[in-house]
Amino acid sequence: MSNANPPSVPPPTGPGSPRDVPPAPGSFPLDPETLPKPIRDEVTAPDPVAIDTAAAELKDGINRCPNCGATEIRQKPGSDLLICLYCRTEWSGERVEEAFGLGEGIDRLEGTVVASGAQDIAADAANLVSFKCTGCGAEVTVNTENAMTARCHWCRHVFGVNEQVANGAVPDAVLPFHIKKDDAVARIRQFVDKRRLFALKEFKEQFTPENVAGVYLPYMVIDANASADVIGRGEIETRRYTEGSGDNKKTYYDADVYAVQRHVDFTVDDLTMESSAERGNLDTRHNTNNIINTILPFDTKNAVKWNASYLAGHSSEKRDRNVEQLRPQLEDQLLSIARSQVEASVSRFGRGVSWEQERITVHGSRWVSMYLPVWLYSYHQPGANGGMLHYIAVNGRTGETMGSVPVQQWKLLLTALTVGTFLEGIALWIIGSQS
Repeated sequence: MSNANPPSVPPPTGPGSPRDVPPAPGSFPLDPETLPKPIRDEVTAPDPVAIDTAAAELKDGINRCPNCGATEIRQKPGSDLLICLYCRTEWSGERVEEAFGLGEGIDRLEGTVVASGAQDIAADAANLVSFKCTGCGAEVTVNTENAMTARCHWCRHVFGVNEQVANGAVPDAVLPFHIKKDDAVARIRQFVDKRRLFALKEFKEQFTPENVAGVYLPYMVIDANASADVIGRGEIETRRYTEGSGDNKKTYYDADVYAVQRHVDFTVDDLTMESSAERGNLDTRHNTNNIINTILPFDTKNAVKWNASYLAGHSSEKRDRNVEQLRPQLEDQLLSIARSQVEASVSRFGRGVSWEQERITVHGSRWVSMYLPVWLYSYHQPGANGGMLHYIAVNGRTGETMGSVPVQQWKLLLTALTVGTFLEGIALWIIGSQS
């Protein structure tokens, strides 16, 4: 009998063995073709290309006068200029479209191009940004939740949050206010005066247009290269006739029905979309956020590179929505644009066209985060489920004004009844005079 040791046998790891272990991550290549379509499209989509719009010269938080070096800088009212409050030197911000070529190559866009201020917001990003004052060495902290500038309490240097921190507070560009507060107050007062007759009594008593606030609201400004296909049915009326008489008379029509299909390639330049979830909430039962859309458009071509000095004296709201969260809304708006593009080509269908299938293909898009200027007056009307928040808004560039004024329903009803009775009396008088 041999005393030799038996050959070593590797421990069992085959199917059914208690030593089975899962394959190590990455040991088998992932085949995207085996994945469901939505996931496959996401996996195979190219990573977004980033445009660096950060202002390197402002990363220390200090924006100095090019003449005297002072940091006490404000926007010159009614212009896009910055002015030094010490030596009165004026200079203009560089237009972001020219600085980064954002007006070029829209028809050649492919994939997703995202400017650095429009990149995804980090979930753990802090609101507090600290700077080391180069004048005295003190530490200056800015809470980006409610401010973008702060002053050193020792040497009086003014600091602004210019570095594009990952909390959505710093955009790529800003469109400065042109309409001054006095002008905005006058426009709001005029708007309300035209509607005082039916306005709620409490609103009229509490109306204080001087409380209007200048707010920079966060938007995504998007260029897109897209194509769309729409399929439906169009009708051309060939004959119309009536049958019956009196109350039983009915009108009928005959029509030729055609299958209609259209394809359109188009580009969109500077489409604006709210990038704040709160402002994008258009629940008309509780707020009148939709009012802000009625004061569009803004002249976004004149937006300048981000500089916190433009925000002095104004408040701002942070962006809290990322590109992927806004993409479905973008596709809806692009489809609406596509329908309008093909409208002229279907004018022969007198009874209209019913679109039954629609498809939008976005070949490329470019996303830029931007602050746009709005003067806002708000009034909270108490009521069920938290009441209603009314806004009156003034476009900070054009002065376009629109708003929501709470009304007394009984006055509207009384007026409607009075007008209805008056019209009925006129109708009876006409009938009587003709008999």
